[in-house]
Amino acid sequence: MISKTQLFGKRIFDVILSVILLPIFIIPIIILVLIATLDTKQYGVFSQLRVGQHGRLFKIYKLRTLKKGRHDLGHLNRSATRLGEFFRNTKIDELPQLFNVLIGDMSFVGPRPDIQGFADKLMADDRIILNVKPGITGPATLKYRDEETILSKQFDPETYNRTIIWIDKVEINKKYVQNWSFYLDLNFIIKSIT
Repeated sequence: MISKTQLFGKRIFDVILSVILLPIFIIPIIILVLIATLDTKQYGVFSQLRVGQHGRLFKIYKLRTLKKGRHDLGHLNRSATRLGEFFRNTKIDELPQLFNVLIGDMSFVGPRPDIQGFADKLMADDRIILNVKPGITGPATLKYRDEETILSKQFDPETYNRTIIWIDKVEINKKYVQNWSFYLDLNFIIKSIT
């Protein structure tokens, strides 16, 4: 299992990489926020409470991609603007999470940060997942990079997510924490950008 020393090393890597990347991406992020604001007719940054390390809540930041109104889990792509759909499919909408990494709410690699009602409800051995910061990418994120498409094909997306996808993600993320290595993190980062 990942140790405190390894967690510290992981954090140092996150800080160094985010300090390198933010000056490169800050202007593009500002431009994309303006574009998202015009496109969705709402402020271009979307924030939402998510469950972080040790079950602590934090605000995640993304580019806004959805039109105004209520959104069903299985039909998020239909709720997205045309440009928003492009942002979601290419993961450009997640660029503002560089700030989450820099301030220490997230890591570059780890379990995806969930809304309340999932990670905060983990029991027994499954709570090992909460030992690490949630990540922009990770093994479960890569396996389910087409999650919205999968859910859109289900009769009951909410139930399918809770009974099939979520259970599988928990197992994948437990293995990640139990077998963590720096090489593993680098491998997931490379897979995410290629």
